[in-house]
Amino acid sequence: MMFKVLVVQAANTLSDERTEFLINDRPSFMRFLGLSLADRVPDARTVWLFREKLTKAGAIGPLFDRFDAALREAASSPWAGRLSTPLWSPRRNSATEDEKKAIKEGRIP
Repeated sequence: MMFKVLVVQAANTLSDERTEFLINDRPSFMRFLGLSLADRVPDARTVWLFREKLTKAGAIGPLFDRFDAALREAASSPWAGRLSTPLWSPRRNSATEDEKKAIKEGRIP
């Protein structure tokens, strides 16, 4: 489900906070993620942490490449070929010292 969150985020060019909000707001996003109204939606920090772990493991590129290949094979999506390089690619060293401190303390910067 968390990879699907990243797909929603990349396909709509969303920040982590906006992703959380729109998943809560749009039934179509919830359906795509397999969530019901009673389920908890991953918060912005969870989305960020998941993406960071994939990035540090060097797995995010290969995952999106495999996803893109599956879309191309199915040829059933207008997104085929557009997600091999995620649109939201994080900038390196863009966090300020205060933001880094907030992250270490478990807060959302």
